[in-house]
Amino acid sequence: MNISSNEQRVLHALARGGVIRHQRDGDRIVAAECITSEGNCLAEFNLSVFARLRHRGLAESHGWRPYRI
Repeated sequence: MNISSNEQRVLHALARGGVIRHQRDGDRIVAAECITSEGNCLAEFNLSVFARLRHRGLAESHGWRPYRI
């Protein structure tokens, strides 16, 4: 599977215990940020990277909790 370097960074952060926190406006996700296990926020993370990870099934959320790998 071909993934971009930004997607690789996000997946690596998620594998080490990070989470993706999102904000919704009704049924739509309007903002998302990737928080590492150390509490830092990844600057290169945006909604398009988030959408690609969700579309490929690499990040999931269960029960309205933050997205994980």
